[in-house]
Amino acid sequence: MPDVTNPPADSPAAAAADGQPEDGVSWREMAVARSLDSARTRAENRVQRFMAAAMELITTNEGKDFTVQEVVERSGQSLRSFYQHFDGKHELLLALFEESVVSTTAYLTERIGDEADPLERIHRFVVEYHAACRPPSPGRTPPKGVPPAMAEFAQQLLTQHPKEAARAFGPLVSMFRDLLEEATAAGVVRPGLPDRRVAGVVLEAVMFNVFSSTIGGASTRGDDRDAAEELWDLLAHGIVGTPG
Repeated sequence: MPDVTNPPADSPAAAAADGQPEDGVSWREMAVARSLDSARTRAENRVQRFMAAAMELITTNEGKDFTVQEVVERSGQSLRSFYQHFDGKHELLLALFEESVVSTTAYLTERIGDEADPLERIHRFVVEYHAACRPPSPGRTPPKGVPPAMAEFAQQLLTQHPKEAARAFGPLVSMFRDLLEEATAAGVVRPGLPDRRVAGVVLEAVMFNVFSSTIGGASTRGDDRDAAEELWDLLAHGIVGTPG
């Protein structure tokens, strides 16, 4: 589908945006371009209403499962309209997950923005990402701008739709790879690391560590900051330590 929000300069849609037809562009073509733009706006609004309804259901139901019919009813739209935009519930979840990844990346960028030390930037990324992935609990307010169901989505999607979920993780992976590149250039991490693989391992380790007790029985349901720092120490130094 053509991108009518950023049309080529010589397209009817661009002419419509300027209010005057270009050479060779009829008023009829301009009218069609405007209608396409309007249709896209309406479609975006419908999609946003479906996504907002699904997020409300997840939030109010404390992460419990929901049905497409419940999303449709809460959004005030039709089932037919839902299936015009989503192939099914899994596509809706993927769209929600993409949104949560984008908002989490923005949140982490803000949280580490004032830190100049390259290694400390990675440290803070891990700790803040750990906090962002924590599920809501009594007396705990999730980080601003981070959907509380993000990690629940990630677990389900990585298991059932791993390729799609991996693509959705793109912004976070890119951010961590940039941090790793800065730290490598500064000489504070060893060179030659496969940055994409390291990013995946770190993100998965943080996200899944948040949700369960380890095999050794050490629960992560205690102090958030202590659990995050323990995980960072393991990620940063491993179990061998620095050779003497």
